[in-house]
Amino acid sequence: MKPVWKFTLIASLGSFLFGFETAVISGAEQIIQKLWQLDPIKHGLTVSISLIGTILGAVVAGRLADRYGRKPILYFVAVLYLLSAIGCAIASLWELFLLFRLFGGIAVGISSVVGPVYTSEIAPAKDRGKLTGTFQIMIVTGIFTAYLTNFLFMQETGSWRYMLGIMALPAALFILLLKYIPESPRWLLQHRQVEKAKISFNLLNQSFIEDVQGNSVGKINLFKKAYAKPIILAVLLAFFNQMTGINAILYYAPRIFEMAGFSAKLAYLQPIFIGGTNLLFTLIGMSIIDRFGRKKLLLSGAVGMFLFLLLAAFGLKGINSEFLLYYILGFIASFALSQGAVIWVFLAEIFPNEVRAQGSSLGSTTHWLFAAIISWIFPIVVEGSTLGGFYVFLFYAVMVIVSFIFVLFIPETKGKSLEEIA
Repeated sequence: MKPVWKFTLIASLGSFLFGFETAVISGAEQIIQKLWQLDPIKHGLTVSISLIGTILGAVVAGRLADRYGRKPILYFVAVLYLLSAIGCAIASLWELFLLFRLFGGIAVGISSVVGPVYTSEIAPAKDRGKLTGTFQIMIVTGIFTAYLTNFLFMQETGSWRYMLGIMALPAALFILLLKYIPESPRWLLQHRQVEKAKISFNLLNQSFIEDVQGNSVGKINLFKKAYAKPIILAVLLAFFNQMTGINAILYYAPRIFEMAGFSAKLAYLQPIFIGGTNLLFTLIGMSIIDRFGRKKLLLSGAVGMFLFLLLAAFGLKGINSEFLLYYILGFIASFALSQGAVIWVFLAEIFPNEVRAQGSSLGSTTHWLFAAIISWIFPIVVEGSTLGGFYVFLFYAVMVIVSFIFVLFIPETKGKSLEEIA
């Protein structure tokens, strides 16, 4: 295995934990609601508190990664994941549970910035889409694993504690393996650590890049006219990513199927198919992203997402509801091939070297802000009306149309070095 792939896989363990942390709550949310007798607002907060943490984490991630380096921050993230898993599993009070879920969310927010940035900075241009896309592959692997363990533990007494606590194992492994990866050579160059950068490039079997734009340790203001275009592109892509409803569907999958009339056991089984489909089509997307480019994937995926969201909306209204699983699987496949495959790659490469971490942090913050809003609102809307699910999915479908128009105006970045894109 090439060194760059080995280091990418180790760093992407953070994204596996990212996926697991965000999806595992789907199996526990209804149990926890009954356990602590939560009203819809508190219940929405319980699910979305992790997402509030991701916003906080994403906001500070860029500055932390620029100041301390990519590798030390990945260590910090790994420790937070471990604390979150153990804390959630043993929490006896709702307030304590919220606190440890918040820790997990902060870890997700930071890793959603630092993971892709680190990988993009160690990857050669011809493979950057695939390598940075490994981050997304590991996210969906984590999601699939969470759905699978949720199903396996659902019959156990105190099942939600097992569902949330099992994450401690990969978190501990992540901590142990991080010592084997090098620091980002581009970060070292920007901090004038030339000799260490040469060592990192050698470990990566890559040629030394002497000229890195923004080779300065001083603080650079992201919000300047020169960076206006990448800022707009990153913020809007992150916004539309969440307006598809992907996180609400992943978080509330069992509830959605119960709304359509599936039994509780089947409602927990269906998300495994969702997770498997997500993983399969993300792998396909990652295998073709450097061949077909980012833009074509986004456009073609939007067509599929719109169609299947529309069908799912009418399925929740009672029209051909027996096919709801297939509609949602179709949406997941379309999302994984497009938005899922592109989002983290694009955010990590669209900004110049000197503000990459800050820019990726801004895009990630936008992503998580709207993920939190969507996830908090979802149970309130669907519990307030028998047609709530129909209108929510219809809204997602309309937003996909708007996103299609936006994508027509974004530039293609495939095959270009980070310096060329800048």
